[in-house]
Amino acid sequence: MSYAPIALSTAFASFDTLWSPHVVTRVNDYDVRVAKVEGDHIWHVHTDTDEFFLVLDGELHIALRDGAGEHSVRLPRGSVFTVPRGTEHRPSAPSGASILLFEPTGTSSVGDRHGDVPDHVDATTGRALPSGADHDGAPST
Repeated sequence: MSYAPIALSTAFASFDTLWSPHVVTRVNDYDVRVAKVEGDHIWHVHTDTDEFFLVLDGELHIALRDGAGEHSVRLPRGSVFTVPRGTEHRPSAPSGASILLFEPTGTSSVGDRHGDVPDHVDATTGRALPSGADHDGAPST
């Protein structure tokens, strides 16, 4: 186990892929993931878990569908939002954003129910950060 802090700026600088969450750390049975996003994700549902979003830079929009119809939430930088389990949703970032996600380890980035996954969306349960991007270079003890 490393006791070195993880610099999010270093983590983000280590990859260029969009809609491809990278695991920066774990908290109990949850992943803390970061992703660069731009354009539209896909409509999808996480049947058994909520999905937490924190916008670190840019602006994220989340379209939601439920029994009451379709809604949209706009999250400027510094905002958080939790999509309740079982709610169909589609994140998008027209001008790009950097986000942090908090969800159970093993949760698919495209949910349990979804349509076709386009090439620009990575269907993953979280990618490892590239080697050397998992800490700020401070010595571990």
